[in-house]
Amino acid sequence: MTFRRQASHWFAHLSPEWQVRLALGSGLTVSNLVGVGVVAVLCLFVVPLPQSPAVSDARVQSVQLGLAFAVLGGVIGSYHAWRTLHPVVVMLRPSESAGTISDRQRRHVLKAPRRIFLFQLFLWVWAAVILAAVNWRASLTLGVSLGLIVALAGSATSCVTYLLSERSLRPVARRVLATGIPARRWVPSVRNRAMFAWWLGTGVSVLGIILLGVGALIEPEDISLDQLAVTIVVVGALAMAIGLLSSYAAAEASSEPIRTLREAVERVDHGDLEVEVPIYDSTEIGLLQAGFNQMVQGLREREHLRDLFGRHVGEDVARAALERGIELGGEEREVAVLFVDVIGSTSLAENCPPAEVVELLNRFFAVVIDVVHEHEGFVNKFEGDAALAIWGAPVESQDLHTCTLKAARTMQRRLAEEVPELRASIGVSTGRAVAGNVGTPERYEYTVIGDPVNEAARLTTAAKQTDRLVLVNCALVAGATAEEARHWEERDPITVRGRSEPTRVAAPRS
Repeated sequence: MTFRRQASHWFAHLSPEWQVRLALGSGLTVSNLVGVGVVAVLCLFVVPLPQSPAVSDARVQSVQLGLAFAVLGGVIGSYHAWRTLHPVVVMLRPSESAGTISDRQRRHVLKAPRRIFLFQLFLWVWAAVILAAVNWRASLTLGVSLGLIVALAGSATSCVTYLLSERSLRPVARRVLATGIPARRWVPSVRNRAMFAWWLGTGVSVLGIILLGVGALIEPEDISLDQLAVTIVVVGALAMAIGLLSSYAAAEASSEPIRTLREAVERVDHGDLEVEVPIYDSTEIGLLQAGFNQMVQGLREREHLRDLFGRHVGEDVARAALERGIELGGEEREVAVLFVDVIGSTSLAENCPPAEVVELLNRFFAVVIDVVHEHEGFVNKFEGDAALAIWGAPVESQDLHTCTLKAARTMQRRLAEEVPELRASIGVSTGRAVAGNVGTPERYEYTVIGDPVNEAARLTTAAKQTDRLVLVNCALVAGATAEEARHWEERDPITVRGRSEPTRVAAPRS
């Protein structure tokens, strides 16, 4: 256990480039050595072959020749793998910029496992041909058998190298695919990966047993029942062991990226739009990972636009527009309107620096917005140093009279406490008005048009001459709850500009 811990610690301190080189190099070496060993054991002890001195000598010579070919093939295969991997793994170096990775380099990375697999298979096929050609003079059965054994073992070993290469090169694939998906490439599929695993774990063994049975039927005198039984038991055991490992490797290769996708979807479902899954699978799952990231990017942009839209027109208007769409025109509704205006803003602009004026107005509007939202209203627009708030549109209010009166009292108090440098008057009215989108399809705004808006603006002007700086239409007090109404007292009626009849008004009690 100590040795394993030390080895793991040493491996973790290697650079990512050398971690990939070591993992893939050792994996390819071990898999090919195991393949050679399996061939040797099968040829010498397991597979029943013709029994004669010439055949026995040929079997031993074949094993020796196979070992020599394994050394030569191992050198050639290692050199080819090194040449294939070198331009790939150098992308893990810190000096390599991800922004400079080209489409050609991405395709090169994704094709590397396939290139290694094909070259390994090429070497094993040549070994099978050479062994078959060398031994067919001693025995045609021996030559054909050895050729088939090597070919089947080589195809299985090559499948292992493909799965190992794909797994080992994931750090490189993660780096290059994070910058984009190649425009033109052969996309390996999950189906291909599953078929590799099937051939490795099941197909080779089953085909070997079938060929063994065919051989026993053709030349029954050369194969004893004991030899046939031992061969079937050994090949069956290998099929179970290798099949389990290969199926697990293929399943894990697909389930891991799917698991990260599922976890990312859960995070998005909980409102986290900053999630991004690493793209490192070269099959359709990689395209799915890329598509997910593009989808989340689109959701982020949409949320940003919705947030900006809501800040400009109000959250309620934005929500209504998203749910019902945009149509020019309006509808008549019962509304309450609050208008608040800074007193003496002209002299303020003349006597204070622009930055200070902006800072004061921002503090002023921050209080206005907070109070209106707290009392379930909607800030419709800002007009210089004034603001217009509405209750009853675009969302209906259950008790708009009470909410509006509470907002007016709270706003008066908080402005005096939090922005003492400014004085502001407040006017509130209620009645029927038209609320809707006004403008053109290219440019429009949500607004309220009608007598309550005009009266609220006139009451704001009149309130500047009062001690409380707040005037409301008495209709609001009459429609409010008794608890809220007791906070207001009626004042002398006033005749606002544009009207011939006086308006009954009220102000907050002292």
